[in-house]
Amino acid sequence: MRMFRSLSLLFAGFCVSIVSPATASAPIPNPPPGFVDEAFASWLTDFRQEALAAGISGTVFDRAMRGVRPDPKVVDANNNQPEFVRPVWDYLASAISDTRVSNGQEKLRAYRTLLSRLEDRYGVDKEVLVAIWGLETGYGAFMGNHRVTQALSTLAYDGRRTKFGREQLLAALKILQRGDITPEAMTGSWAGAMGHTQFIPTTYNAHAVDFNGDGKRDIWNTIGDALGSAGNYLAQSGFQTGDTWGGEVKLPRNFDYALADAGVEKTMGEWAVLGITGAQGGALRRDDLKARLILPAGHKGPAFLVRNNFRTILRYNNSTSYALAVNLLADRFRGKGQIVGAWPTDDRPLGRMELQELQRLLTAKGYDTGGVDGIIGGNSRKALRNWQVAQGLPADGYPTAALLARLRR
Repeated sequence: MRMFRSLSLLFAGFCVSIVSPATASAPIPNPPPGFVDEAFASWLTDFRQEALAAGISGTVFDRAMRGVRPDPKVVDANNNQPEFVRPVWDYLASAISDTRVSNGQEKLRAYRTLLSRLEDRYGVDKEVLVAIWGLETGYGAFMGNHRVTQALSTLAYDGRRTKFGREQLLAALKILQRGDITPEAMTGSWAGAMGHTQFIPTTYNAHAVDFNGDGKRDIWNTIGDALGSAGNYLAQSGFQTGDTWGGEVKLPRNFDYALADAGVEKTMGEWAVLGITGAQGGALRRDDLKARLILPAGHKGPAFLVRNNFRTILRYNNSTSYALAVNLLADRFRGKGQIVGAWPTDDRPLGRMELQELQRLLTAKGYDTGGVDGIIGGNSRKALRNWQVAQGLPADGYPTAALLARLRR
C-alpha cells in the first residue's frame, strides 16, 4: 500500500458551495510573501482549471491550495534512490520486534469489541488488521505530518512521479469536496499516504468506510473507520475468511528451486508429493487450494508456501517482505510465527549499481533481463535462473555477490 493504505477528524465549518462561473474562473489567492517560484504558480493556475474540469469547486480548490508551495523535504524524498536495499532479515527483525508484538497484543485487548465487529463485517482476521496498523504507523504513532495537498502538489509539479502526483492530488481534492476532512487536518506522508492505515487518496476514495456512522470517513482520528477501511480493502481484494496465508516449510535435498517462481502454483497435496513438509518436519495441510513457493533470501534462507490471503496483502503493499511481515506479525499475536530456518546474514545485499552490472552481464551472455534498471523483477529472475541452470547452480533467481563475481569471469 502500501499499499498500500480509515478516517475521522472533527469537521468544523467546511461546506461545499455551488459557485458561479465567475467565481470558478477566478485566480487562486496570491502566493505567500517571499514565494517567487513563478513556474510553480503558473503550473498551479493551470492545474486549477484541470481540477475544475474534473468537478472540483473553485471554493474547495482555493482553500485546499492556499499557501501551497514546493516542499524541499518532499523533493529530497522523491529524488532519493538508496543504493542498497535493506535485507529481508533486517526488515523482519524490526517489523516483528518484541515491542511491536507486545504493543499489538495490547491493542487487540483494548479494542476487542470493535475488532470483533470489524471481523464480522469484513471477514478479515483481527490480527491481520492490527498487524497492518502496527506496520503502517506503529499503531497510530507515526502517521506523517506533511500537508497532503502541498506534498502532492510538489510531486505533481516536477520530478519522476508527476503522473502519480496529479492523480493523487485530484483524488485528495475530491475527499475535501466530500467533507470528510479539512485541508488543514489532511496530513500524511511525503507521498500522500494518510491516516492510521496510510491510504493514498485514490485508495481512500475506492475503499474508505464510515464504520462508526458519523457521516465522515475519518481514517486520521477514528480507529473503527481506519481499520474498517483496511478490512474493506482486503475483503474487496479477495481475502478468504477462515483460510490461512500459508507458512514456513522445509524443502527436501536436491529440490528444484526453479519451482519458486511467481508463475508456478500447486495444491498443497502436490507440493507434499514433491517432498515439502512443515518447517518442523510435519505433514503439510492438504487441500485443493493453490499455493506458491517463495524464497525471500534464495535457497540458503527460509522457504514459505503462500496462499491467496498472502497475495491479498500484496494488493495492499506490493512487497514480499511487507506481506511476510504482516502475516508473521499476525501469527505472533496468536502465539506462533517464529521462523525456524536461518537467514543467510553473511550474504550482503547487492547495491543498485551492482544489480545493474549483473543485468548487463546476464544480457551480454544471452540471458535477456528486459532492461538494465537495478530492479530485479520477473524478467531478471528468469534470466538469472536460466544462467544458474546452465552453470549447474541452484536456480533460485536470487542475486548475490558470489554470483556477480562468477558472472564477471
